[in-house]
Amino acid sequence: MADKGASSTQPVLVVGLGRFGTSVALSLVRLGHDVLAVDENADIVQDYASDFTHVVAADSTDTEALRQIGADQFDRAVVGIGTDIEASVLTVLSLTEIGIKEVWAKAVNAKHARILKRVGATHVIMPESAMGERVAHMVTGAMIDYIEFDDGFAIARTRTPELAVGRTLAESGLREKYGVTVVGVKREGEDFTYAQPETSISAGDELIVAGPTSDVEEFCARD
Repeated sequence: MADKGASSTQPVLVVGLGRFGTSVALSLVRLGHDVLAVDENADIVQDYASDFTHVVAADSTDTEALRQIGADQFDRAVVGIGTDIEASVLTVLSLTEIGIKEVWAKAVNAKHARILKRVGATHVIMPESAMGERVAHMVTGAMIDYIEFDDGFAIARTRTPELAVGRTLAESGLREKYGVTVVGVKREGEDFTYAQPETSISAGDELIVAGPTSDVEEFCARD
């Protein structure tokens, strides 16, 4: 069913059609990927029959059942099962046993995440926790959007500080003052501009800044 060759539209297996799994599957379809969507509930499968390339009802904790639906032909899978932790863990284990190389799995808490990693999940996502952290950063500072990486590095979209208005990036010295690098500038009604030392900043511009998490947070929390 799935082409093992590298492709930007490589098919993806999505297990669990709750809110998270369905959102991921629909987004993959919009991006041009074929999706095999799996859920143990036949009624849910029927509801999404016209939304995905293939939709089947199957017990994802059963390796033989997964092979029968062709899951072993996929390189990438997303496990959207959350509240049933036992099913989530057994599904990840089954997917790794049939040879799927990349397994993305949803976790509901840190302990669940650790178990998923131990049984073979290559990527673990805690969507509620991640979104909560992003919202907290945006509410308490000048951030418009925020992404933090595991190694203490962050990228943020933020409003221009007054000290940079009417100056070039070289003149404002934001890197020297705050330890962040301005990656790009977005002015309303204009295309995104990759930042250069001579890039001029105006009031109302949005900046894309990157750097150590603490420096980015301090920069975006400025008065």
